[in-house]
Amino acid sequence: MAEIKHNTIGVTGMTCAACSSRIEKVLNKMDGVEAQVNLTTEKADVAYDPTATSLDDITGKIEKAGYGVQTDMAEFDVLGMTCAACSTRIEKVLNKQKGVKQASVNLANESASVEYNSGLMGEADIISKIQKLGYDAKVKADNGEKQSHKEKQLKQMRAKLITSAVLSSPLLVTMLVHLFGVGLPEIFMNPWFQLALATPVQFIIGWQFYVGAYKNLRNGGANMDVLVALGTSAAYFYSLFEAFKTIGNPGYMPHLYFETSAILITLILFGKYLETSAKSKTTQAISKLFNLQAKQARVIRNGEEIMVPIEDVIVGNRMVVKPGEKIPVDGIVVKGRTSVDESMITGESIPIEKDIQASVIGSTINKNGTIEMEATKVGKDTALASIVKAVEDAQGSKAPIQRLADIISGYFVPIVVGIASLTFIIWIVFVSPGEFEPALVAGIAVLVIACPCALGLATPTSIMVGTGKAAENGILFKGGEHLERTHQLNAIIFDKTGTITKGKPEVTDFTGDDDTLRLLASAEKGSEHPLAEAIVAYATEKNITLVDTDDFKAIPGHGIQAMISGRQVHVGTRKLMNDNGIDVSHVESELVDYETNGKTAMLVAVNGEYQGLIAVADTIKESAVQAIEELKTLDLEVIMLTGDNERTAQAIAKQVGIDKVIAQVLPEEKANQVKGIQQQGKKVAMVGDGVNDAPALAIADIGIAIGTGTEVAIEAADVTILGGELLLIPKAIKMSKATIKNIRQNLFWAFAYNSAGIPIAAIGLLAPWVAGAAMAFSSVSVVTNSLRLKRAKI
Repeated sequence: MAEIKHNTIGVTGMTCAACSSRIEKVLNKMDGVEAQVNLTTEKADVAYDPTATSLDDITGKIEKAGYGVQTDMAEFDVLGMTCAACSTRIEKVLNKQKGVKQASVNLANESASVEYNSGLMGEADIISKIQKLGYDAKVKADNGEKQSHKEKQLKQMRAKLITSAVLSSPLLVTMLVHLFGVGLPEIFMNPWFQLALATPVQFIIGWQFYVGAYKNLRNGGANMDVLVALGTSAAYFYSLFEAFKTIGNPGYMPHLYFETSAILITLILFGKYLETSAKSKTTQAISKLFNLQAKQARVIRNGEEIMVPIEDVIVGNRMVVKPGEKIPVDGIVVKGRTSVDESMITGESIPIEKDIQASVIGSTINKNGTIEMEATKVGKDTALASIVKAVEDAQGSKAPIQRLADIISGYFVPIVVGIASLTFIIWIVFVSPGEFEPALVAGIAVLVIACPCALGLATPTSIMVGTGKAAENGILFKGGEHLERTHQLNAIIFDKTGTITKGKPEVTDFTGDDDTLRLLASAEKGSEHPLAEAIVAYATEKNITLVDTDDFKAIPGHGIQAMISGRQVHVGTRKLMNDNGIDVSHVESELVDYETNGKTAMLVAVNGEYQGLIAVADTIKESAVQAIEELKTLDLEVIMLTGDNERTAQAIAKQVGIDKVIAQVLPEEKANQVKGIQQQGKKVAMVGDGVNDAPALAIADIGIAIGTGTEVAIEAADVTILGGELLLIPKAIKMSKATIKNIRQNLFWAFAYNSAGIPIAAIGLLAPWVAGAAMAFSSVSVVTNSLRLKRAKI
C-alpha cells in the first residue's frame, strides 16, 4: 500500500459554512482522499493516496466546484544562467514541484516568475530547488512592503463597501418617507432615479453573489450567495416591474423596494468586511511568531563577512553572531563561547552557556560573546518554523464539537429557501390574500436573516484564538481535537525525573574507595541515564581516571552490569544484587535513610562482592509545588509514576504535594499503568520528557511533553510545553476550558439567532433591511466573542 500523503491547500471563494461543507463532501467522494475544510483559515487539509489520485486532481475538483485554489506570486533573481538550456532546465524542474502552479524563467533578464500554493511550499523552498540545480536565486526586491493576501482582500472589500454605501445612501433616505412621512425632494421618489442608483449596486458591486450562487448551484450545492442573490433579486426585479408600470401611466404610484436590495447588499458587505477584519486578528499569534525570526545573517564567504537575507542561508554556511544579535538559524557553535537567551523557545529566563559544539536555536538572542556557528537547519526545518507549523496545523484542524455545525450547515440553505417559499405562499394565500408585496417582503426577510455564517464560524474562530493565545504562553496544542479533549481531564500522571525534578541529579554520598569509584564511573560512562551522568561528573571532580569497558549491559529499571579489566561490575537496586546472589542486607538501614530523604541510592558490587554505596539526589523544579496545587484546584487527581523505589518516590511526592505514587515501574510498564487508570473511567493526561515515556504519552487521552525533553516524546504527545515550566500545564487546561466555553457560547447564539430570527421574519415582524443588518451582526458578534479569548486569564 502506498504511503498516504498530507497537504494543505488554500481555498478562495468560500463565503459561509455551506461552502466548506460542500468542498469537503466533493473531496471525500474521491478515491483515496480524506479532507477537512476550514472556513476560517480558508484551507483544506487533505490526506490522499497518490496511487489513487493526484494533487492536481484534488485542486481540479475544488476549482470545478466553483472555488479557487489560493496561490501566491513571487519573483526571483536567478544567477548563473548562461544559455537557454539553463532557463529551460530550471523552468521544467520548478513546474514539476508539488505546489507550483506555473513557473516561467526568463534568460534575458535573469529572473523567474513562480505562481505557487503557499500552503504546500514557500519562497525558501523554491530558492533551495534552484540552488540544488547549481544556480543561485534570491527574492526580487520590490518597491515597498509586500501586502499580505488578507490586506489586499480588505482593501478591495473597503473600496466596494464605500462605493455601495455612497450609492445606497439616497435610497436609505427614501425610507424616511415610508417610516415617518418626511417630505423629500421629488427626485428621491422617482423610480428611474432609484433604478440608476440601485442597478450598479445590484449588478456590479453585488455581482460576486451571483457568481458564487451560480457556481454553487451548478455543482449541486447552495450557500449564502444563493440566499443573498435570491432575496435582493426578488426586491430589485419587482421594483423594476413596478417602475415600468409608470410608463404611459403618470398617475400610478409604484411600490418600490430598490432601497431594500441596495441596502441589503451594503449591509452584507459591511458585515463581511468587519468579519474579515476581525478574523485577521485571530492569526496574530502566527504573525508574532514570524516576527521573532532574524531577518539577516552575517555569513562568511570567501573569507569575508557579508550580510545576507535570512532566505539566502543554506545548511553548512558559517556565520558570525555578535553580542545582542539574534541567532539566524539552528546550528552548532564552531568557534567562541557565549551565553544565549533561549526564553522565547524554552521559557527558561536564565541565559544558557554555549561552548564549541553546543547547539543553538534560530531567533534566540546571543548575549555576551562573539561566536562563529554552522547552520544545520534552515527555512521550514528550524525549531521556530516547527513551532509556527504546529500552531498553523492546530488552528486549521477541526474540533469534534464542530461536526454538528458542519452537518447542519450542509442542509441549512435548501431548508431556508423552502421556508422562504412556504412563507411567501402562506402570506399570499392566507395572511394577505392576493397581496404580492407583503408576501414578497416576508419571503425576502426569511432569506436574508437565515445565513449559516455564524454557525460555521462559531468553532474555528475560537480554536484559532485559543491555540494562538496558548502558543504565546509557550503551550503548543497539536490540533483542535486535543484542545477540546484537554478540558475533560480528571486525572494527570507525572513522570518524575526531568519532569517534576530538574533531571540534573548530583552525587550527595559515596561509601567506597577510589578503585570502586573508578570501576563504578567507568561502567556508568556507557549509560545515557541522568544518574549515570551525575556519577561520571562526580568521579571527574575527584580526578579519577576512567577506563574502557569490555562489555556493557543495561537492565531497565534495575541497573547495569559491565566487564572492566577482567572484573565484573554490578551497579543498581537491591533486586539486581539479589538476582546475582550478592548479599547487601548489612547496608539496608543506610539504604532506607537515603531513600527516606528523597535520594536515589545504588549499590556497587565487584566480582560478586559488595564494595560500596552511592546516593544521588535530584532537586525538584521551583514551580512544581505551585503547579500541583493549581491542578488540584482544577479537580484533577494528581499521580506520580516512576521507576524509582517506593521510599524515594514518596519523599519526592511529599515535597511537591502529590498524594498518590506508583513506584518501581519499568519503562515498558508505564503505558499499562495509564491504561489501568483509564479503565477506572477517568480521562487521563500523561506528562513526560523521555524516550521511555513515549508509549505512555501516546496511549493517554492527552499526552503532554515537556519541551526540554526528547524529540520522540514531543512527537508522541498531543500538547507540548516549551521549556520545563510546569505552571504551563494548569494554564493549558484553563485555556482548553476557556476555549470550549467560548465555542459553546458561539454555538448557542448562532443556533438561537437562526431559531428565533426565521420565525420572526416569517410572520412579517422584520423589514428585509433590518434582517440584513441582523444577519451581518450575527457573524461579527461570533468572531468578536472569539477574540475575547485573547484577554482570557490563564
